Amino acid sequence: MVQTIFSDTIVALSTPPGAGALAVIRLSGSAAITITASVFSKKSLAEAGGHTLHYGTIRDPDGGAILDEVVAALYRSPRSFTREDVVEISCHGSDYVVRQVLALLLRQGARLAEAGEFTKRAFLNGALDLAQAEAVADLIASDSALSHRVALNQLRGGFSQELRDLRARLIKFAALLELELDFGEEDVEFADRTGLARLLAEVRGVVAGLLRSFELGNVIKNGITAVIAGRPNAGKSTLLNALLREERAIVSAIPGTTRDFIEDEVSIDGLRFRFVDTAGLRDNPADEVEAIGVRRTRQRVRQAALLLYLFDLTELTPAEVQAEIQELTTGLDLPVLAVGNKTDLASPEAQNAFAAEFNAAASISQAAVPLVMLAAGQNLGLEALQSALLTQVRGTALENTASATIVTNVRHARALETAAAHLGAVQVGLDSGRGTELLAADLRHALAALGEITGDISSEDLLTSIFTEFCIGK
Repeated sequence: MVQTIFSDTIVALSTPPGAGALAVIRLSGSAAITITASVFSKKSLAEAGGHTLHYGTIRDPDGGAILDEVVAALYRSPRSFTREDVVEISCHGSDYVVRQVLALLLRQGARLAEAGEFTKRAFLNGALDLAQAEAVADLIASDSALSHRVALNQLRGGFSQELRDLRARLIKFAALLELELDFGEEDVEFADRTGLARLLAEVRGVVAGLLRSFELGNVIKNGITAVIAGRPNAGKSTLLNALLREERAIVSAIPGTTRDFIEDEVSIDGLRFRFVDTAGLRDNPADEVEAIGVRRTRQRVRQAALLLYLFDLTELTPAEVQAEIQELTTGLDLPVLAVGNKTDLASPEAQNAFAAEFNAAASISQAAVPLVMLAAGQNLGLEALQSALLTQVRGTALENTASATIVTNVRHARALETAAAHLGAVQVGLDSGRGTELLAADLRHALAALGEITGDISSEDLLTSIFTEFCIGK
């Protein structure tokens, strides 16, 4: 992509607002170094080379008052994040100092940057493609090892390169089809239909694999909501506290203590889980408030990505547990873990007998629900529960995330779905002997959908929608 020349120079605070040890103010544009030099104590700054640091003071050129002692980092075009001249001023993190320095730079000719404008300039100047630009936001927002790893892989261009390879191969065939249209009256075929069929099968397989990865990618990026449900006094609040390793929920022997949701997040082996403690389920609530809590529990289960059905091993039979899970999840395509609590009150023989009967009933019903046993109050068996959670969510699909391409962005998934539909139409057209014009049209639509992901094909509305989601200063 050819570098775009912007007439203005933008400035913004690039570190979070609020008092801190340091704050970084970033400028980008053709006048970034000149504007900084006009308020910097060392006038030689304008002649300094790129990738250099300079210590000095920021002064108001009108009154000469010193605002702060700073370090200015210079990056000269095109070797910068935006491929423009960039200056990053590290000053003290006082709100007052930041406001004064920003106001001074604005008076000297800079313009306050819009949300995501630095990254948008990096994209428009060809430093990043659109998928990589979106990965910048994902990297900033990453809060687990896996989300960080996937965002970093996308930022480095792994996903983009895979898409470009697909498009390049399809473009060759598309060009041959277009050539046939140019010579339509002569009834010639330049595109080998057999070769196109083989390529289509391969490309459709890759696109289908990327789409399958989105379910996993969505979990990595956004985490998974796991609802803890069960009868009153099964130990739901105790389990929540054990998973979070803090006293987050009130624990009491009085049934119906939890009347509303209590939820919090925890990372397990790099995956973020949001556990939701709910009101106990029973047919005859003690009062109207508890009845409302029970109704909300059922609603929350329908919104969950995973259900932990917790029960007291000493109170329920395997058949009762199976029936209650069935009743709670009827009509839902919802992964379920059956969690038997209070193993400290049940003998090993009783636990083994329960597990054998439970698993036998599950195999008969062909609705196998994994069973985990623990004692939440004594923090016993939590490792087995965490392992079962990870297996339910990811299976073995994350073992190769260091190198695999994982789709985490909804926009990318929608574009891949569009591409898959048009590639399918091309395949149908080949099988049915459809005319070249229709094949070429579907292939163009598929190429356009793939190009939208990386920004090879984009609109101003799309760019505005994407970059306004960024924070100011990035």
